[in-house]
Amino acid sequence: MKHLTSLQGSCTLVGAGPGDPDLLTLKAVKAIGAATVLLVDDLVNDEILSHARPDARIVHVGKRGGCKSTPQAFIEKLMITAVREGEHVVRLKGGDPFIFGRGGEEVEHLREAGIEAQVVNGITSGLAAVTALHVPLTHRDRAQGVVFVTGHAKTGQSSTEQPTDWRKLAAAARDARLTLVIYMGVSGAAHIQHGLLAGLPGDTPVAVVQDASLPTQRHVLSNLERMHEALSESGMGSPAIIVVGDVLRGMAAVQTERQQEVRALG
Repeated sequence: MKHLTSLQGSCTLVGAGPGDPDLLTLKAVKAIGAATVLLVDDLVNDEILSHARPDARIVHVGKRGGCKSTPQAFIEKLMITAVREGEHVVRLKGGDPFIFGRGGEEVEHLREAGIEAQVVNGITSGLAAVTALHVPLTHRDRAQGVVFVTGHAKTGQSSTEQPTDWRKLAAAARDARLTLVIYMGVSGAAHIQHGLLAGLPGDTPVAVVQDASLPTQRHVLSNLERMHEALSESGMGSPAIIVVGDVLRGMAAVQTERQQEVRALG
C-alpha cells in the first residue's frame, strides 16, 4: 500500500555509471535503497535495480539515441508530482547525471518548482571507455587536458544555435595537446572525421569503444584518416565513445607490432 504523508518528499539524481554494477558508488547504492520511486533511464543495467527496496515503484523512462524516448517534459513532471506526493524519488541515469545526462535541466526545473535536488555522481562512460583500454585521458608527455564533447546536435536546434565547430576543436586539441572524448558521435562519424582532419594529422590515433565495462564490450583502434571506414567495417553502433588523441599512441604501437608479427608468421 502506498505510504501517504503530508511532508514533501525528496529527489536525488543518481549516476548509475557506464554499466558494470560494481562501479556504483556506496552513496548511489544508499540512495537507490532509500527510494520509493525510481525513474530509470534505458541504459541503466537491470542488475543495479537489485539495490531497490521491494516496495519501490520502478518506472522506466527510456532515453537512447536513435530510438523513441519518453519526452523530457513528461519525466520532469513525474519527478515534481511524485515529490509533492511525499515520495523519495531517485532519477537513475547512465553514466553521470551532469555529463550529457540532462541533469542540469532537471535540477533547474525542480528548483523552479521549489524542490532542491541532490546529485550523486557516477563514472561517466567517456572515462570508463579509456580505462577499459588501459589508456589514460591525460598524460604528462602526451595530453595536458581532456575535452568531453557531444557529437549529437540538440533536437530542434535553431539556426542561431551553432553546432560543434570540429575544425576549431581540432586546432585547439593540436595546440593545447588535448584528448577528445566524443559522446553520441557514431552516426555522425564521417562529418566529425572530416572536420577534425582540418586541424589534426591523419595518423592521430582513434579508438571507438562500445558497451564499456560490460561483458559485451568491443573496441576498434584506428587513426583519424580511417576512422569512419574502420567503424563501418567493425559493425559497431551506438552507444559508443570515440576517443581521439596521442594518449592512444602506446596502444596503437602495440597493435602495429602484433600485426607485423602476424604478417611475418603468415
